[in-house]
Amino acid sequence: MSRVLVIDDQKDVRAMVAIVLRVNRFEVVEADSGAAGLKAFAEAAFDAAIVDIFLGDTSGVDVIASLRERAPGLPVVAVSGMTALDFMEQSSHLADVVCLQKPFRPNDLLQALRRAQAAAGGELPATV
Repeated sequence: MSRVLVIDDQKDVRAMVAIVLRVNRFEVVEADSGAAGLKAFAEAAFDAAIVDIFLGDTSGVDVIASLRERAPGLPVVAVSGMTALDFMEQSSHLADVVCLQKPFRPNDLLQALRRAQAAAGGELPATV
């Protein structure tokens, strides 16, 4: 079972993402801030991360960069309500990050996670 870290400061979004992933047989760890997400990542291994770009305590871009410093090949999906995510190309730590615009459907989330895994050179379990 793949473990996914979900970092989003909006409880309803985090809950929806977690439900979709759990129904599709992922183990999910939720974090309500960038700091909580980085702490969780330091304490356990994860197969992927879903990170909101606009967090209350910090920038999701900075969180992704920190995650990638610790695990360069980590599959990451960046989630944002903004229409333009061009700034994602500003750092080498953000290479191969898959962007997903809010609002999104459950299938969009699963497809983005598959693309992130493929970009990182791996594949998700067939249950996805």
